[in-house]
Amino acid sequence: MNDSVNNKRSLLIVDDDEPFRSRLARAMQNRGFAVTAADSVAGGIAAARAHPPCFAVVDLRLGDGSGLDVVSALREDRPDCRIVVLTGYGNIATAVAAVKAGAVDYLAKPTDADHIEAVLLTTEGKRPKPPEQPMSADRVRWEHIQRIYELCDRNVSETARRLNMHRRTLQRILAKRSPP
Repeated sequence: MNDSVNNKRSLLIVDDDEPFRSRLARAMQNRGFAVTAADSVAGGIAAARAHPPCFAVVDLRLGDGSGLDVVSALREDRPDCRIVVLTGYGNIATAVAAVKAGAVDYLAKPTDADHIEAVLLTTEGKRPKPPEQPMSADRVRWEHIQRIYELCDRNVSETARRLNMHRRTLQRILAKRSPP
């Protein structure tokens, strides 16, 4: 996936989730972007320095560090780059940190290529349209519980304690499928 410095729709995608990165890269190429993809902070910074893109989509948590380091490198090499930070571990503090580092927006996973494109192409000072099918409140709750569960190394007791929830209630929630 090559990138051209002269291309006004050059896009860098940095995400360590290979299936997601591949699907997003394909979808964005189909929308006319010249995509370069990386799976780590080091790879993202190297790609950004080699060919500073017009746009970037950067995962917040990568295997070798924080995506905010990639955002900072992009801002140094291309101050006008429009950057969207994606994460499955969203909270207000990281959203503020992403915007302070130079991201134009912060999106929680799962999200789709249409919404990402809308955010990337929104002109300065305007807001993108809300997604056609945002996550339901039940799905947001389920995602939050899953995130805390993963952060607690899949320890049910510790997750229940941190969520101020009864252990058996948490076990029932974890046993169910994700809501739509």
